[in-house]
Amino acid sequence: MNAIIPLSMNQILYSLIGYLLLPFMLLRLIIKNLKTPVHKQRIGERLGFINAIQGNTIWVHCVSVGEFMAAISLIDALIASYPTHKILITSTTKTGSNAIIEHYQNRVLHYYFPFDVDFIIRRYVKKVAPKICLLLETEIWPNLISELHKNGIPTLLISARLSQKSLAKYQKMPTFSRQILNKLTLIAAQNQKSAERFKKLGTADDKIIITGNIKFDQNPKLNSAVSKQLKNIVCKRKVVVFASTHKGEERAIIDAYSKNPVAAILLIIPRHPERFDEVFKLAQKRNFSISKRSENQPCIDCKILLGDSMGEMMDYFAIADIVFMGGSLSNTGGHNMLEPAALAKPILFGENVFNFSEISADLLAQNAAIQVQNADDLLIKASMLLNDREKAKTLGNNAKKHLQSKQGALNNTLQKIQLFC
Repeated sequence: MNAIIPLSMNQILYSLIGYLLLPFMLLRLIIKNLKTPVHKQRIGERLGFINAIQGNTIWVHCVSVGEFMAAISLIDALIASYPTHKILITSTTKTGSNAIIEHYQNRVLHYYFPFDVDFIIRRYVKKVAPKICLLLETEIWPNLISELHKNGIPTLLISARLSQKSLAKYQKMPTFSRQILNKLTLIAAQNQKSAERFKKLGTADDKIIITGNIKFDQNPKLNSAVSKQLKNIVCKRKVVVFASTHKGEERAIIDAYSKNPVAAILLIIPRHPERFDEVFKLAQKRNFSISKRSENQPCIDCKILLGDSMGEMMDYFAIADIVFMGGSLSNTGGHNMLEPAALAKPILFGENVFNFSEISADLLAQNAAIQVQNADDLLIKASMLLNDREKAKTLGNNAKKHLQSKQGALNNTLQKIQLFC
């Protein structure tokens, strides 16, 4: 009795909060679409108004562009292994949606992920009727998981991770967390630490296995035409890439550059495209000459090159002498440092890497990356590596070796998917 009552109350409370927040979430989308009207018609998808999908469907949810890029090797394997199935990929962000459409064209189905409100989820699941649903990393949506469970649809949380910070958050609602996690068919954890944290939340032991992190199994593909364009733009100059930067980081980097100039182009790639103009104007305000990648003109004298394009991150990494992964000087938690590692690039990141705590710690332990304290330290370390090519080469090679040593999660994950698909 004690277990049932709080369980029902938590479910009701979660749904009630969803109903109360729905008007505000819709208003936020409408305001965004005033700036980008091309996406106006996609609001219906968030409300569950989608075309019904016929036939066997494998549903893969990747919240944003980072998760999608990490899942490409898995999605490619699913397309090859299940040629008679349809593959639906959902995302929450516009950048994620653009990346999916650009990469796969009409080879997969794509919708925006619905709001996790019970009546919307019921409509959405009925329209998709998936054979199996694969949620990436930390995508734990209570109403979705409950609806899939109620309909007997296998639901796997793959490449699953749970940080200490997230564990503390879920422990504030232990009964509800235990209920939802045990409605998952399987949790395929990235590592032992995440597996133990899921167990601390009350997940049954037989629902948790360790398959590894599919991010290590990426197979980066470069666009030769794009690579040629980028090489022409940078004019054989050295390049320091600042990838997936967030608000506040660009200002700190540019200010640090004023004090500690490096003999290279600063290639800054903001995480969110709506901030491209903001960063461009910031550099101009600081009196730095800046060019845009979209202009596709040689950057002969410019100090800063703005990476204002989508879907070219690996090509940016390919021309880099040094890579800094953004989101780590802010409180964002960092971004995937395994992408530059796949190309044997020397990697720098800040102290806030809680989204990649295990990966960052392993890279540091393997002498495969350098952690910096702040933007000033970042520019100093970047200058040091530009002048010490042997050190830079060692870091990059160690990073690639570490990535290769951890591969195998993809095959482990596919074997588990085959049990239910």
